[in-house]
Order: sequence, then C-alpha cells, then structure tokens
Amino acid sequence: MRSYNPDLTPPWKKSAPVPEVPAEHDLVVEEVATGFCGAVIRCEAGTVTLEDRFGKHRVFPLEPRGFLLEGKVVTLVRPASGGPVRPTRTASGSIAVPGARARVARAGRIYVEGRHDAELVERVWGDDLRIEGVVVEYLEGVDDLPAIVAEFAPGPDARLGVLVDHLVPGSKESRIAAQVTSPDVLVVGHPYIDVWEAVKPSALGIQSWPAVPRGQDWKTGVCRALGWPSENTGAVWQAILKRVHSYKDLEPELLGRVEELIDFVTAP
Repeated sequence: MRSYNPDLTPPWKKSAPVPEVPAEHDLVVEEVATGFCGAVIRCEAGTVTLEDRFGKHRVFPLEPRGFLLEGKVVTLVRPASGGPVRPTRTASGSIAVPGARARVARAGRIYVEGRHDAELVERVWGDDLRIEGVVVEYLEGVDDLPAIVAEFAPGPDARLGVLVDHLVPGSKESRIAAQVTSPDVLVVGHPYIDVWEAVKPSALGIQSWPAVPRGQDWKTGVCRALGWPSENTGAVWQAILKRVHSYKDLEPELLGRVEELIDFVTAP
C-alpha cells in the first residue's frame, strides 16, 4: 500500500514559508499592500502601528506575509513579552536603559553655537546625555569663544567640549577655534553653514538643500527656495526638528563630532 499526502496542492502553487519577526520598537518595515514604510511604535493584539519619516501614523493588521523587512517578505508577530513594546535603543543608536535615572550633572559641559544646535542634540542624544550627566549649553555665536573658555576654567575634572558650525579651513570659525589651546578643551565642528543642513534632505522629503548666494541670510534663502515661510524661520525649524526621529536622519559629519564630544567630556 502506498501512503499519500492528504495535501494535493501542486508544489509550484505552494507558498514558501517566511520568517516570523517580532514587531520590536523602531523596527523599520514596509506594508506590502500599501507600500507604507515606517518604524514600529506600538504593537497590540492583532495590530501594529507604524510611523513614517514625516511623523504620520498608520495601523495595520498582523497578517501573514504582510510586511517587507529589508526587501524580504516576513510575518510580523507580537513580541514574546506580550506587554508594551519598549525601545531597545535610544535615538542616538545606544542601547536603551529603561528606568535609568539621570546622573547628577558633571562639572564638564558641552557648548554649542545656538538654540537650534542645542535642540537637535537634545532630540537625538538627550537620553544618553542624562545618563552620563552631561549638560549642553548654547552660545550666541563663537566670536568670544576664547574668553568664554577662560571664564569656564576647564580642568581634568571639568572638561569642555565645543561644537562649532562651519568649521572648515580658512573660515572665521576655524581661526577662532585655533586660539583655544587648553588640553582640557576639545573644539570640533561640522562643515555646514547652519545646523539645519546636518538634517538629511531625505528626512524632509526634499532632494537636497538649496545653494544660497554669498551675502544672503542662509535660512531666509533656503526657505524662499523651497517655498517655506521665510518670515518665521523659528517655526520652520520646529517643523524640521519634528522630522528628526533618530541618528539615521542626520548626516555623519555631525554624528561623529557629537559622539566625539560626549566621549571627551565623560572620559575618566
């Protein structure tokens, strides 16, 4: 007697099995039917909520073969804990420490040029800075940087890190930075005229940051070129900031410098 498989479906019509992937917080997937791409922000019984790069939320059912992960079909499942999905990493990419208390502020500091710089650093590195006890303060420009450093009185137990905009050879900023020679101060910078440019254009849905003629206010020129309201650049910045969800939305020229400053200020 021959034994027969009760499944009479021809092999070529059978769907190949796909992996089951836990819908962990910040996992970026694409929903097959709609093409909506976003990061997991919530997973509940039978559904998953995704947030795209513009901050838009969509809720999808946890159906078999319903998502693409790095271009491959997967089935999302609820994480094994069955409880609320918690972030596994901070916005900077560091391993998250749920429930960790902020450390008492160190004597060392990180100075950045302006309010927008400080808000961007807080947006991405805020969790890390609180755990390390590092306070970020902003300056109104760096013209008086040598005097500011002298007043701070840096030392081995109170190191000072400074992030400078447009720190390129031959710039005014580079000449000012060269005047700071203390071994307990680290001055680094990014090449952008304004920290806005450190946000990847793709995070904002634009192809590139426009070129602004020399002598024209950069923020105003950018807003006019992109059709943004140039009379209120502060409001425009807040809209930009909302599109920054993690380090993935920033250019590496800024990422490396901020990480370098944090390491310098917190070094034993």
